[in-house]
Amino acid sequence: MKSFERINQKRRTRTELLRAARDLAEGGRQPSVAEVADHAGISRATAYRYFSAPEEMIREAVLDAVANTITIEPPPAGAGPETVGVQVQSLVGRIFDMVIDNEAMFRALLASTVTGEETAKRGGRRIGWLTDTLEPLRPHLPPGDFKKLVYALSLLTGIETIVVLKDVCGLDAADARETTLWAAKTLLAGLAVPQS
Repeated sequence: MKSFERINQKRRTRTELLRAARDLAEGGRQPSVAEVADHAGISRATAYRYFSAPEEMIREAVLDAVANTITIEPPPAGAGPETVGVQVQSLVGRIFDMVIDNEAMFRALLASTVTGEETAKRGGRRIGWLTDTLEPLRPHLPPGDFKKLVYALSLLTGIETIVVLKDVCGLDAADARETTLWAAKTLLAGLAVPQS
């Protein structure tokens, strides 16, 4: 029983640290582990046992937020290109909305990775989401084309998309979303997939 209680306490402590990291990052800050610990009301020594670097903590806070908001509905058996296309459009739209809703936090995550100091792989979840959603199309496409489609769509599902469309192109969030969905639809429309 004590072991179970200890596991639950560790989970609660980690959750509180990630919540505090999100709170601080949402303000556009890149907080230290000590600042997050202070904000969460947890000892600094305890916080450092969970996270040794602030970049790791921010990354985990972002990924934790993502895991709670994006769900994948498996395509129905025998789903054709039109059904899969609708599901991909929905997924791309939901990811865009999630990134916009957490834009400051995602920009902080991006800042922590572009310095070259962060070696952890980013974006792995989006590849999985897209692969799962596009799976019914796999038998109809050459393996290289299936991978290229997943990779091309991954360009439309992250903070990088927001940075380009808002900062470089000068679009507002609504126009950026419309452009992102148009690009996804255009990619899918260009596939030579036989109709079921």
